[in-house]
Amino acid sequence: MSFRIQPTAPARPNRCQLFGPGSRPAIFEKMASSDADVINLDLEDSVAPTDKDSARANIIKAISDVDWGDKTLSVRINGLDTPYWYRDVVDLLEQAGERLDQIMIPKVGCAADVYTVDALVTAIETAKGRTKKISFEVIIESAAGIAHVEEIAAASPRLQAMSLGAADFAASMGMQTTGIGGTQENYYMLRDGAKHWSDPWHWAQTAIVAACRTHGVLPVDGPFGDFSDDEGYRAQARRSATLGMVGKWAIHPKQIAVANEVFTPSDEAVAEAREILAAMETAKANGEGATVYKGRLVDIASIKQAEVIVRQSEMIASR
Repeated sequence: MSFRIQPTAPARPNRCQLFGPGSRPAIFEKMASSDADVINLDLEDSVAPTDKDSARANIIKAISDVDWGDKTLSVRINGLDTPYWYRDVVDLLEQAGERLDQIMIPKVGCAADVYTVDALVTAIETAKGRTKKISFEVIIESAAGIAHVEEIAAASPRLQAMSLGAADFAASMGMQTTGIGGTQENYYMLRDGAKHWSDPWHWAQTAIVAACRTHGVLPVDGPFGDFSDDEGYRAQARRSATLGMVGKWAIHPKQIAVANEVFTPSDEAVAEAREILAAMETAKANGEGATVYKGRLVDIASIKQAEVIVRQSEMIASR
C-alpha cells in the first residue's frame, strides 16, 4: 500500500440515477416516488433551447415543493460552452431551497472546468448564507475528459461522483457508432469463424474507476440507450459492477429495477463475504496470514474485498 492512502468515497446509495427533463414537471412526483437512489433533473440535452428558462423555473419550484424523501437530488446544468450554465447555477442557488444536494456538470474536459463552477457556487453560497454545501458530479464525455480524468477527479472537494456519458464520448472520439452503451455490432473478434463481441467502453470505464478510487469519488456508469433491451442493460450493468462502478443511469423508469438488482449485493455474496471475514479472523487468531476457504486461498487482500461487499450491503439496508 502506498504511503498516501486512498480516501474513502462518499457513503451514499448510488445504484441507480434516474433522469428526467426539467421541461416535464408532470413526471417529477413519479420520479420522487421511484426506487432510484439519485434523481437527476435535467437542464441540458433533454431540454430544447427555447425551453431552458421554463425548465429551470420548473426545477427551482419542484426542489421545494416535491417530497424527494431520502434520495440524492441532483440537477444537470448546461455545458460550460453554452450561454445557459451560469444562469442555471445562479438561479438554482439563489432561488431554490436547501433541499438540492448536487449539481451535475456535463462535458467536463479539464480540472479548470470544475474549478470554474466551484468558484461561482462558493461565492453564491457565501453571499446567500447557504448552510448546506452543494456537491458535484461530473460527466466524462469527451476525448479531453478521459485524457484528463485523474486531474478532474482531484479538482474539487465538492466532487462526489463521476459518470461516463457514452453518446457524446463516442462522438468526441470519432467512434463509428450511433449506439449508446452496450456492445457494438462491428466491435468484435473472430475465433474459428465465430464472432465474439467485446466491450468498447471497457477501457474508459476502467480509467474512470481508477481515477475515482484514487481520489475518493464514486464511479458511475452512464446511459444505455435501448430501454427495450432489459438483458442488454443488465449485461452492461454487470460488467460495470465487476469493474468497480457503484451504479448506472436510468433514462427510463423500467431500467431502475435492473440497476438496483445488479448493484445490490446478493444475499449469497454477502453471506460468502461474511464467511471469508470469519475465516480470516480465525486465521489471524492462529497467527496465520492466509487460509483456505472453499478450496481457494484467501488472505488480507480478501478481507478488503469482502469488507466492500458487506459495507455496501449494510449501507443499502440502513435506508
